[in-house]
Amino acid sequence: MKMFKKGLASLLLAMVAATGLAGAAVAQEKDTLDQIRERGVLRVPGILNEDPYFNKDPRTGEWRGFAIEMARDIAETLGVKLEVVESSWANSILDVQSGKADLALALTALPKRAMSVYFTAPTYYNSFVVVSPKPELASLTWAQLNDPKYTLAVDIGSSQDLIAQQYLPKARMLRFKTRDEAIIAVSTGKADGIVNTVLNGMVMIKRNPALGKVHVPRPTLSSPSVVGLNYATGERWKQFVSAWAEYNRRVGNNQTWILKGLEPFGISADDLPEGFDFGG
Repeated sequence: MKMFKKGLASLLLAMVAATGLAGAAVAQEKDTLDQIRERGVLRVPGILNEDPYFNKDPRTGEWRGFAIEMARDIAETLGVKLEVVESSWANSILDVQSGKADLALALTALPKRAMSVYFTAPTYYNSFVVVSPKPELASLTWAQLNDPKYTLAVDIGSSQDLIAQQYLPKARMLRFKTRDEAIIAVSTGKADGIVNTVLNGMVMIKRNPALGKVHVPRPTLSSPSVVGLNYATGERWKQFVSAWAEYNRRVGNNQTWILKGLEPFGISADDLPEGFDFGG
């Protein structure tokens, strides 16, 4: 009889523990959304001098860019204010991991990054391009560019660097620590072109027409841009942000915000290169 009671007590304790764990999981799911609402603030990383994604007016302190517009819409949907935390591309992921920020926008969905942060549904797709002043590069495919006679510049560790390694192993690649250094290589004639993404490329040629034109080599290679979340956040938060991203991409709101971010540079939808599609 004692053994029976002891066994029953152990079973009840196990059931209580299981119930407690389940309750904690539910509480965690609620906390992600509820904490933001109770705080009244949505925190997102902002990156200086990264038009058309992010930028900060040094005179007013106001942030601009299409990623900021997206963040404002998420905050408005939640009924909270937006707080932009000054950061960098690399640190934005760390900000999400540490809880300094609630989400990070405009992340390229690289598989290695997915081990650090949770990726939502895509907000848009960004095609990889070659920016070059040389007309002969305009009609070349990736396979044709993969030739030692072409010298191309790229910034180390970027998504475009990975694309270059995969599709242009035979081309002569100049790899630089920063995008600006890669741009200078093209401007000074050290490189025939720069491998980057279409949105960055459009801003590059508006700021420096000597860089030439943005070309989308065939086949079109596009990478999804996603929102990064902390893996420890609840499923309700992940589902909400993914639903927000999917809805606004499908109905065209994300495209509208991107084009708004390009407006200060005199770039409209008609200026975007042939072969580029926001929807992927």
